[in-house]
Amino acid sequence: MNTKAVEAIALSVRSLSMDGVQAANSGHPGLPLGMAELGALLYGEILRHYPGDPSWPNRDRFVLSAGHGSMFLYSLLHLSGYDVSLDDLKQFRQVGSKTPGHPEYGHTPGVETTTGPLGQGICNAVGMAIAETMLADAFNTKKHAVVDHFTYVLCGDGDLMEGISGEASSLAGHLGLGKLIAFYDSNKISIEGSTELAFTENVMQRYEAYGWQVLSGDAYDTKGIEALVEQAREETEKPTLIHLTSIIGKGSPNKAGTHEVHGAALGDDEVLATRRALGLGDNDAFFVHPDAKGFFSERYEELKREHDEWQELFVEWAEANPELKQKWDKYYSDGTSLLPRVEMPEFKVGDKLATRQASGKVLQALAKRVPHLVGGSADLAPSNNTALPGYGSFSRSNRSGRTLHFGVREHGMGAICNGMSVHGGFRPFCATFLVFTDYMRGAMRLSALMKQPVIYIMTHDSIFLGEDGPTHQPIEHLAAMRCIPNMLVLRPGDAQETAQAWLMAMENTQGPTVLALTRQGLPVYEKADASWTRTARRGAYVVQDTDGPPDVVVVATGSEVSLAVAAAADSGKKVRIVSMVSRELFHAQDREFREAIVPPGVRTIVAELGVAQGWEGFVQDRDDLFVLSDFGASGPGDKVAEHFGRTQKDLAALIAR
Repeated sequence: MNTKAVEAIALSVRSLSMDGVQAANSGHPGLPLGMAELGALLYGEILRHYPGDPSWPNRDRFVLSAGHGSMFLYSLLHLSGYDVSLDDLKQFRQVGSKTPGHPEYGHTPGVETTTGPLGQGICNAVGMAIAETMLADAFNTKKHAVVDHFTYVLCGDGDLMEGISGEASSLAGHLGLGKLIAFYDSNKISIEGSTELAFTENVMQRYEAYGWQVLSGDAYDTKGIEALVEQAREETEKPTLIHLTSIIGKGSPNKAGTHEVHGAALGDDEVLATRRALGLGDNDAFFVHPDAKGFFSERYEELKREHDEWQELFVEWAEANPELKQKWDKYYSDGTSLLPRVEMPEFKVGDKLATRQASGKVLQALAKRVPHLVGGSADLAPSNNTALPGYGSFSRSNRSGRTLHFGVREHGMGAICNGMSVHGGFRPFCATFLVFTDYMRGAMRLSALMKQPVIYIMTHDSIFLGEDGPTHQPIEHLAAMRCIPNMLVLRPGDAQETAQAWLMAMENTQGPTVLALTRQGLPVYEKADASWTRTARRGAYVVQDTDGPPDVVVVATGSEVSLAVAAAADSGKKVRIVSMVSRELFHAQDREFREAIVPPGVRTIVAELGVAQGWEGFVQDRDDLFVLSDFGASGPGDKVAEHFGRTQKDLAALIAR
């Protein structure tokens, strides 16, 4: 270890970080000041990466789970040679800069995932470690290890207070993810003050109980940390937590070790005092030590050689294993080119099955042709129809399995899938009941923010699920999902639509998709639109039409489409039935298309048994909203519908009014 260089890098990180935060008069200087030595070690000695190719598949991943300390990461990216300039650091937290308040995936070169909501980053890291393990099993040979990298994560007390981190960490220990190494910045300070106010558990014992190797050291003993990392790398059967005792804001004479340095700029006077305490001149703003510059200049060339050696290894592997290379290309594609070869199951008019069952059949067909489609359920695979029995279950003894058993860990599940997605090589899916998107919303929102094509299979989508009652019957959840920007929400009305919805989800490579599916059986209905599979991709199509102008248009989604078809037959009216598979896609179309589907001036009824939010603009009279704005009830689905006046008979009466 080049001790002199590590010290120079740490000094530079402290200077750049406190000055960047001060220039913005906003940010979190405490973590960068407190963990500068670790950062210097990571980017100077430990990480296998190459700033000239931030997307190199075999790079080590580093996740700053404590994303509020983003200047820590930006300073190190700048110093080590990524496309993050000194001017970028000076524009910290400014609109359009490469250095936003929290790290954002796809925005700053070298940032592996979006972090900030505490706990998400360590869960993403678990997903990355799972992805590495799966890929190594799929592609490494006795002669060529083309997938061989570690996932490192830096987390703090806040991350480990959040319940989501426990969900994913528990699973990581169970799965024996030996290439996952987490550094725990234990400074015992949170925003309100000492962690003694609310957090006195023994984190190390908790992680030992999870099945992790737990090591301890001093955040300022660089040789000791280097030895701990080596010990962590040698442990192949367990992930490792390295507990580092640190001082938040180290170097600040008057604020180090206090909560005042956590989330606010030091202030001009304290910045000056800190410079002096660090041995810098009064005017040394954004100081970079010459030894740090020289070290990283040489280090860049070393990293380039390692990167180029891997490229040569990859070419050699590809030539020796052409079938594996073809498989690799499939894994690292978005999967859309494979869809024409999928032999989709056939569903005929008159068939009756739940859309969750239809989804399961489609998933099996997709899995045959899309080898990197992997995922699972939060202990609900038999209900969600998401198991891939022909491909085994992923476990510590079977790294080739494609079914992931997340256990009852919805929020962790979503964040793990995000980690797998940003890692590369997979199209992940996960599943639970629609009502439990409440437990997942934080991770789902980050899927949308990062534009990650995670597929969320959400079954039991209405009061018709029946006896489980209002705790399990979603009411506001479709609206909650639809209001997330960049989230594609699809609610198919029968098995044929479900097949198309799955294809739409696979084609959606620029963001996540929610598939809202039924527990109860639904009939496959005739479609008036002969080209409905194309039209549905624009959000809606005409299921049933009339001779001449309709008296009424019923816009319905999911199970309410077949309800509308049956009700229309009993209404005595000329009724057009529209299946709105995706309200957001429909709204995105031009006016000509929208008015061709839902003509203006014609009485329109909306049938969707959830809250009315977002549907008001379709109707002239709020009484034409056949919705449900109350929690459900326990009982058989048809009886629950009777209880709330939401039966076929009730809809027919509304149409006939």
